[in-house]
Amino acid sequence: MQIRFEAPTALEYFSTLVQSDEHFPLLEAVASLAQDEYPELDMQQVLGDVDQLQARMKRRLPSDAAPLQRLRALNQFFYRDLNFGGNVNDYYDPDNSYLNAVLRTRRGIPISLAVLWMELAQGIGLVVRGVGFPGHFMVKVNLPKGQVVMDPFTGQSLSREELSERLEPYTRRSALVDDFEVPLGLYLQSSPPRDIVARMLRNLKDIHTAQSDWPRLVSVLNRLIVLLPEAWSEYRDRGLAHAALGHSALAVTDLEKYLICSQDALDLDAISERLSLLRRAKN
Repeated sequence: MQIRFEAPTALEYFSTLVQSDEHFPLLEAVASLAQDEYPELDMQQVLGDVDQLQARMKRRLPSDAAPLQRLRALNQFFYRDLNFGGNVNDYYDPDNSYLNAVLRTRRGIPISLAVLWMELAQGIGLVVRGVGFPGHFMVKVNLPKGQVVMDPFTGQSLSREELSERLEPYTRRSALVDDFEVPLGLYLQSSPPRDIVARMLRNLKDIHTAQSDWPRLVSVLNRLIVLLPEAWSEYRDRGLAHAALGHSALAVTDLEKYLICSQDALDLDAISERLSLLRRAKN
C-alpha cells in the first residue's frame, strides 16, 4: 500500500499556528501571511534570516549591558545600520505587510516593522509589547526607571504630550472629548498577538477592498475567519466578495451565517435583500 503525505495548504498551516493563544508564534504567523502572494515562499528561510539578525545583534552587546543600553544599541542597529524604516513613498503597497518583503527592502508600515523589531528586542532580553494605538501601531518597552513608548516607523520615543497630540484627531472624529474623554493609558494597553495579526490582515483587507481585488480579498478574509471565527462581519464581507466574483453558492453560505449570528446588526435588511438576489441567481 502506498502512503501519500500531502503538505498542508497555506491556510491550513496558518490555522495550526493560531489555534491557541498559549505560546502564540507571532513572528511565524505574521511571516506566513505572505504565502498567499508568494506561494513558493520558504518560511524557514524567512525565520532563519531573522535569526541571523538576532545573532548579529547579540554579538554587539556585552552580557551585562543594562536595559537602556540594549534599547539604544538595538535602535542603532535596526534603524541606522540596517536602515529599516517606514515606506513613505508607497505606504499602501501590500508588500509592506509581508515580512519576507520587509526583510528584503528594509521598508514597511508601523505594525510590520514593530513585529520584526519586537522579535529582536525580546531576543536581547528587553520586555516589549505591541500597542494598538489608533491609526498608528506603537511599541512600548519596560525599563527599570519607567516605560518608553516608541514609534516603530521611525524609532522615535514619544512623550505623553506627543502621544496626546497624535491621538487628538481620532478622539475628535469619535467625539471622545470633554465629558467622554478617555485616559491616554487606555490607548496604550498591550495588544495580544492574535490582535496584532488581525490588525495586519485588516490592513490588507482595506487595501484589497479599495482596489476591488476580490480574489486577494477572499484570501485575506479566509485567514481572518480562521483567526477570529466569531467575527461575523468578516463572513458578511467574504460573502460580498464571493458575490462580486460570481461565486453565488459560497456567497449565500457566508451571508446566511452572518444573518443568523448578527441579529442586532444595522444592515440586516440590506444583506437579506442581497441574499434573496443571490439565491435566485444560484437557482
